[in-house]
Amino acid sequence: MEELTLYFSLKYEGDFQSIYNALLKKERVDEQLKHQLLKEIKCKYTTIFSDDYPETLKQINCPPFVLYYYGDLSLVNTKTIAVVGMRDPNIYGEQVTKYFVEGLVNQEYTIVSGMARGIDGIAHQCAIDNCGKTIAVLGTGIEYCYPLRHKELYTELKTNHLVISEYPFHVSPKRKLFPFRNRIIAGLSKNILITQAREKSGTMITAGYALEQGKDVLAVPSGINDFDGCNSLIQQGAKLVIRIDDIVEDEDFG
Repeated sequence: MEELTLYFSLKYEGDFQSIYNALLKKERVDEQLKHQLLKEIKCKYTTIFSDDYPETLKQINCPPFVLYYYGDLSLVNTKTIAVVGMRDPNIYGEQVTKYFVEGLVNQEYTIVSGMARGIDGIAHQCAIDNCGKTIAVLGTGIEYCYPLRHKELYTELKTNHLVISEYPFHVSPKRKLFPFRNRIIAGLSKNILITQAREKSGTMITAGYALEQGKDVLAVPSGINDFDGCNSLIQQGAKLVIRIDDIVEDEDFG
């Protein structure tokens, strides 16, 4: 099943529904195409039927059939927390993200995020700068660095951390891929920390996946005239966090 699942994932470029349909209908394998596709793989991979597939992802809705990756897959088994937020943070958003990531790394957390510009990129880079470990979940093909400004970051993550995608090769950015990949960010994380967000955004979609998966959503408060995503989450029951101990105490007693 591993090889069959990999074949359909490569053929349909990681599209979940297409892979599901092919497996369900027992679609025939084109051996010539299979051989060609397998030759094109440059990265490592694991399938939902493999022994090293992350157990946490088996528990979510629509678990990816195949994960393509570079780096150290064992990081998925460490103490993880997602740190996510908006793509255009203000100075406050940048500062609180760095503050929390530095503190979390010092508490031996692995930082999970989506390598997007803004809060995601800051979270990854801050983890690296503080000698921590970090996992990037891409919404593009594993070989496609997006945004291009993160080329150096992407290379560092591939070499010394972990980059994951359910999409193979150079699958280009598409609007629908990014919200769907957020279920993986939530799935790989014990909890989700949102440092700054708009009320209608991909970050809020990640929060929704986290709640669906039974994870805690932690939010840093903002001013009443500032971006309203975190304050809205707090009003709806997310835990307000203003210091590292607010997160660590939850882990200790949870």
